[in-house]
Amino acid sequence: MKAVVKVGTSTLAHATGRLNIRRIEGLCKVLSDLKNAGHQIILVSSGAIGMGVGKLGLPGRPADMPTKQAAAAVGQCELMYTYDKLFSEYSHTVAQILITSEDLADPERSENLHNTLARLLELGALPIVNENDTVSTAEIAVGDNDTLAARLCRSLEAELLVILSDIDGLYTADPYAHPEAQLLRRVE
Repeated sequence: MKAVVKVGTSTLAHATGRLNIRRIEGLCKVLSDLKNAGHQIILVSSGAIGMGVGKLGLPGRPADMPTKQAAAAVGQCELMYTYDKLFSEYSHTVAQILITSEDLADPERSENLHNTLARLLELGALPIVNENDTVSTAEIAVGDNDTLAARLCRSLEAELLVILSDIDGLYTADPYAHPEAQLLRRVE
């Protein structure tokens, strides 16, 4: 089975921006076990900006774009270091893929992304995908990592999409911003 798993910042990090060690260790352990069972896993991971906020000691998530991008640059290093270290403990190789909306919109770039991901899976690597928040400015361009995960799932013809989130399900809108949003019980 091929599965795309998306994990959000609130799952990976505490409100301080510092890593939630217990959760990320548990995630890596479960995904490693799934790989050991013969499944192909693509991880779409948020968290770069949040991790950068913690690593830089900022008082909170920045409001201005240059500081968000700087935090993403610092946080992406921290995030990938952590993933590499934890997955290596279970003898799994990770690969980092940072994309922008243009990588999905342009047919040639989209095909290149698809081919790279497919080959990484053939080679037994675990691709870790995130939007390239250090150069992207619209959100921070794909829309969000939930959408990115769904698009990758479709592109790679994955059998399963798992979204680990602090939201209870799929809504008609962001329930935090729109209290009237309705939970969709079934999606055909």
